[in-house]
Amino acid sequence: MKKHDIIGLGIVVAALIWSGISPNDRLTWAMEIAPVLIALPILVGTARRFPLTRMVFGLIVMHAVILIVGGKYTYAEMPVFNWIRYSFHLARNHYDRLGHFVQGFVPAMIIRELLLRRTGLARGPWLAAVIVLSCLGISAIYELIEWQAAVILGSGADAFLATQGDVWDTQKDMALAGIGSIATLILLNRA
Repeated sequence: MKKHDIIGLGIVVAALIWSGISPNDRLTWAMEIAPVLIALPILVGTARRFPLTRMVFGLIVMHAVILIVGGKYTYAEMPVFNWIRYSFHLARNHYDRLGHFVQGFVPAMIIRELLLRRTGLARGPWLAAVIVLSCLGISAIYELIEWQAAVILGSGADAFLATQGDVWDTQKDMALAGIGSIATLILLNRA
């Protein structure tokens, strides 16, 4: 592993330790950090065979920290976004919205890198379509997981769902992931 990979992993591990100390809700914390705990061994195990670019690895670290912070406080109660909510008289804490935008933004770069390096797919409209549709699929799977958590846990899943009374939360979450993936293609396509 390269020095920047080790530093990034150190940041994620430190954030995990910090977040595990008295999180707002232990079950929500476990559900929110689960993707990070799944991704870490994969990143470490594939680092030699498939080293990621510095930018993609940095984006993964950023995404992991967003998930970890959401686990620590719950997405509906992230303190900085509560301050924004109250300062600007917003109806909700928008940390969840940021998380779902990043849920499209970061995977788009990962998928792009995988497809360009491991398939015959070249830059162009087909690559863009596969990336956006893949990110929308990932988002849909995540929303299905949230639904099942609500079915199994009932009101115990409220902190994990972070709907904050918005009946269109699921659709908005998936739309933001789609927007995030499109933003990646527009902003970082040359990278």
